[in-house]
Amino acid sequence: MIHPSDAPRRRAILSGSEFEERIGYARAVIDGDRVHVSGTTGFDYTTMTISDDVVEQAEQCLRTIGAALAEAGCTFADVVRVRYLLPDRADFEPCWPVLRRCFGEVRPAATMMVCGLADPRMRIEIEVDARRPATAG
Repeated sequence: MIHPSDAPRRRAILSGSEFEERIGYARAVIDGDRVHVSGTTGFDYTTMTISDDVVEQAEQCLRTIGAALAEAGCTFADVVRVRYLLPDRADFEPCWPVLRRCFGEVRPAATMMVCGLADPRMRIEIEVDARRPATAG
């Protein structure tokens, strides 16, 4: 693994989502020891399908985010900030057990906002910021 101080200052991580290509963004950006993961919805970007169930969408969000963090040399334990965006506030509490599995021990700073999302099928969007761990050597 590259030590953060030896890594290029900025590197984009792509997930292959058609949204990234069509809109012009990266799933995540490594900037030195910081990792910024874009708002991630419940789409399975390999099949471009999305569940109707908000809890399943939250699980898919976290799988996609976890893969981006891993590519950046991080885990959920390195997350320092999480933002939850939901069109319906009533959908948030059913997701808590799923969210707690990733963040319950980590305790990142968190914000939940009620807002419209880009596609009416999207019921939750999650964005995280992490700090890459220093490695020995």
